[in-house]
Amino acid sequence: MITEKIILNEERNVTLTTYLQPVGAGAEFAHIPARPAILVIPGGGYDYCSDREAEPVALAYLRAGYQAFVLRYSVQQNKIWPTPLNDYDEAMALIRSKAEEWHIIPDKIAVVGFSAGGHLAASAATMSVNRPNAAVLVYAVLNEASSKEWNESAPSAVEAVDENTCPCFLAASRTDTLVPVGNTIAFCAALDKYDISFESHIYSYAPHGFSLGDNTVRQSGWQLSERVHNWVDDSIGWLKELFGDFGDQGMTPPQVGRYALLEHGDTLSADATIAQIVATEAGKAFFDTMMAQAAGSGAGTPGFNDDVSISPSVLARFKMRDLLGFAGMSEETIADIDAQLRKIPRS
Repeated sequence: MITEKIILNEERNVTLTTYLQPVGAGAEFAHIPARPAILVIPGGGYDYCSDREAEPVALAYLRAGYQAFVLRYSVQQNKIWPTPLNDYDEAMALIRSKAEEWHIIPDKIAVVGFSAGGHLAASAATMSVNRPNAAVLVYAVLNEASSKEWNESAPSAVEAVDENTCPCFLAASRTDTLVPVGNTIAFCAALDKYDISFESHIYSYAPHGFSLGDNTVRQSGWQLSERVHNWVDDSIGWLKELFGDFGDQGMTPPQVGRYALLEHGDTLSADATIAQIVATEAGKAFFDTMMAQAAGSGAGTPGFNDDVSISPSVLARFKMRDLLGFAGMSEETIADIDAQLRKIPRS
């Protein structure tokens, strides 16, 4: 492993520390031409950068095969916004510029942030110049009230969520009294509003600042759920769904994308909802023909028995793929219908 501390700003003590693993032919990782990466942003209330939320976290993602980086950003008198976000942007720009040298897949770079560092990570996901491809937000400061408590100049990350926000993973504790769980709930609601893919875990009890949630970072007197540490493996599993996993020749295809429920491409597809399909003239004609054929065969509404009643509003929310699955259609038939729908412009 190659480690290096890069000084981004000596006056403000801003540094980027690299943790790089080998790749490629001639090495023991010949099946890995390049790796995804993660940028760790520790918390500390914009007063300092926590060591418990820095290298221990980087090592956890290194174990999962990631190239890892730790950003120690501007704090105390230097925390005035947008200076910390500028620190992040400089760090991410450097990482992407060095992607070939550091053996990184440039469109598979995530951030993970904690508390105030979670605010910075969420701000990176919603308002930075150099957006990450995914964000992991752990007991993060996200809403207006909490942001102002820890940094009066900091904006609300919740209010900045839009259709360009990257997919997010969130972990928090119901009993966190320093950064109330409402931060996580509000951010999830904003992601849902814009159909952004996300996963969220709110554990029953744990103190603020639980970091990895295991004995390597435990503080005296902590009372925390024995399941809190699961967020680490869960976030890695979620990133595999989003980025793909290590395969025989590079990364495997991802299972999820930026958006969760709706089709956002230029054309329709089997992953569009019925409402999206019938919103276009050609899509409605396609769906009406399919329904007429089903009625003519005596099948009724695809996927439902004659004695099952389903309201039009519920039917409209079905994805075509799910509806066809309920109808018992084969994978080949679904693929054929998907191909036909992809010929129909979405607008």
